[in-house]
Amino acid sequence: MLDYFTHRFNPNNITLVMTILVKNESDIIEANIRTHSNLGVDAFMIMDNNSTDGTREILSKLSKEFDITIIDEKGYYQQKKFMTKLAFLVKKKYKPDWIINSDADEFWIPIDNRNLKEHLKFKGGVVRVDRFNILPLVESIDRDNIFFNSIYEVTNQISYRFLNREDISILLGQASRKVITNPHGLIKINSGNHSAEHIAFWNKKTIKGIRNYHYPIRSYKQFEKRVITRKELLENFPNVKMGDHYRDLVKKYNRGDLREEYMRYIFNKSEIDFLKKIGVVSKNSIPSEVIIR
Repeated sequence: MLDYFTHRFNPNNITLVMTILVKNESDIIEANIRTHSNLGVDAFMIMDNNSTDGTREILSKLSKEFDITIIDEKGYYQQKKFMTKLAFLVKKKYKPDWIINSDADEFWIPIDNRNLKEHLKFKGGVVRVDRFNILPLVESIDRDNIFFNSIYEVTNQISYRFLNREDISILLGQASRKVITNPHGLIKINSGNHSAEHIAFWNKKTIKGIRNYHYPIRSYKQFEKRVITRKELLENFPNVKMGDHYRDLVKKYNRGDLREEYMRYIFNKSEIDFLKKIGVVSKNSIPSEVIIR
C-alpha cells in the first residue's frame, strides 16, 4: 500500500484501465467496451461469473479487437470481493494510474467532449463521480438495445422518506456516486463500487467533468434474467448478503408477479412530461450520442 508514495505519476502519460464484473449482460457489454475504449480506456479486465446468455462468447470475440483480460469466476456472486480482486490483478498486470470500477450497465462519459484521461491528470486516491439513471421507455419492453435511445435522465433525484412505498419507482430515487480508484495505495473496493478504502484517505475528490449514466432497467428479458440470478443465489446460499429490494423481486418472481413489477419501472410520454414539468427529469442527449452500439 505504501507504493502510493513511490508510484511515479505522469499526467501526460496516464494509463487507465476499467474493471467490470459481468453475469448475463449480452445486451449491453459490447457497447460498454466499445464506448469506453473510444473515450480513453486503455485496457479492460472483466470477470465473467457463470454467464449463460452469450456474454462470455461476446467477450472472447472482443478480446481479439481490444486489450481485454477475461477471468472466469465460478464461485457465487460476491461483488465487493470480486471487484477488489480485479483491482489488485489489474495493478499487477497493467500498473495503471487509475482504475474505473464499473458495472456493465454504466457509462462513464465526459460532459465536455474530452477524453476521460483529461479529467484525471492528477495524483489522487479515490475519485467520486455522480451517477444518473436513464429512464426506460415503453418501447424498451420487448426490444434489446432500444433503451440507448432514451434521452431522459433523472437529474433532480428524489430523497424518499417512505422507503416501503411500492407505488414509487426507485429509478427516481437517489443514485449513489461511483468511484475511480488509484490502485497504488488501494485497500479495498466497497459494496456496489460506491466507495473505496485507500491509504491516501485525505486525497479524495468529486469531479463534475465526468458523469456516470446508468441503464439499470432495460428489456423485460434482461430484467427477468437479473432476478433469476438472485433467485439462484438465494437458493444455493440462503445466508448470502443481498439487499431487500432484490429479495422482494425474487418473491414476486416466485409468485408470478414479476412482469407486473417490471412495468412499474417503465415510463410513458405523459409520465415523462409530468416529471419534466416538476423538474425531476430533464432531456440529455449526450449518452445516446456518445454510446457506440
